[in-house]
Amino acid sequence: MTRPHVLIAGAGIAGPSLAWWLSRRGWRVTVVERARALRTGGQAVDFRGPVHRTVLERMGLWEAIHERRTRLGAQALIDATGRTVTELPALMMSGDVELQRGDLCQLLFERTRDQVEYRFGDSPTALHETPEGVEVAFEQHAPQRFDLVVGADGLRSNVRSRVFGRDDGHLKHHGFRVVGCTLPNVLGLRQRGVIYSEPGRGVCVTSARADDEARAMFVFTGAPLGPQERSPDAAREAVSAAFAGAGWRTAQLVEALHGAEDLYFDAISSVRLPRYSHGRVVLLGDAAWGGTLGGQGTPMAMVGAYVLAGELLANPDAHAQAFARFEARLRPYALKCQGGASHVGGFFAPRTRAGLFLRNHIYGLLTTKPLERVFEKLVTHAATGFALPDYT
Repeated sequence: MTRPHVLIAGAGIAGPSLAWWLSRRGWRVTVVERARALRTGGQAVDFRGPVHRTVLERMGLWEAIHERRTRLGAQALIDATGRTVTELPALMMSGDVELQRGDLCQLLFERTRDQVEYRFGDSPTALHETPEGVEVAFEQHAPQRFDLVVGADGLRSNVRSRVFGRDDGHLKHHGFRVVGCTLPNVLGLRQRGVIYSEPGRGVCVTSARADDEARAMFVFTGAPLGPQERSPDAAREAVSAAFAGAGWRTAQLVEALHGAEDLYFDAISSVRLPRYSHGRVVLLGDAAWGGTLGGQGTPMAMVGAYVLAGELLANPDAHAQAFARFEARLRPYALKCQGGASHVGGFFAPRTRAGLFLRNHIYGLLTTKPLERVFEKLVTHAATGFALPDYT
């Protein structure tokens, strides 16, 4: 290929990260995003361990991320009276550095927009591979041929469904639902968080930015969601039903939910795919290995973008070889990190009273002084279990 032209679907984290690596080496990059503008909402995301830090440093982002960090401290598991049962250290819940996902999206966009073509409010409607490339039809723009296509468009990837088929088996449901949003800081928290749980339901509230606002996350048991069931009104109804009669100050939080404007509603699931690529199309980030919550999705997206870019730049005329090497390197690491997504629902909302008691007891032991090193290894094990290639 001569100055390859790559289409990346998705302007979240994985897409712009890959665009940064490729564009700085002279590749033409077009990023197409279904949303009409950059999505700057979402929960906080964190980075932990030397693998994550090295990628951020190689992108020149470590200091910029620190400038935008949340500074969230410890989070407490509490009972119905508000009494702290166990205090969880910041390392467990916030890693080495944490920032709002929207701040990271904005940072990546600012670093790439002068070298990368962004098309908002558009999405591929068809992909047809030819010997010369991939012919792509769009909702808004005229059809165009690209050398390669990267699906970095999230857990419910449009590119994945068009290339790998609309198979519900690609998403494994873990039995829980989650609703996240910004609320008034009715609990008066300052740079700390609380987690209140009852069997099958739990709520986490944190305040790490403005003193008058907090981030709330409601986790509860439930079936998978259909495409029409994720609206803000559906989220409010689901939380109201799931938390009816709940103790502590849950009713106050549910009431505040009615005024929230940035509601996020989804089932807790993770992607299971037999392969990450097909022909000239490859999947990246949540589209390939994502989990709704607890799967280190953001740092994994950036590590994955680094490795995919490295393999493509090392094999510019052999995409099949680059894709194969990318998957061989990333799949074991991604599978290990995905494990968190399968357990996170049960952490916030243990299904039984016995499970709730066991969670509190185990974390009470792990956070004691004699076991603090063991606990640190447990919460960083998946993130650090990767030999990061050096493509320089």
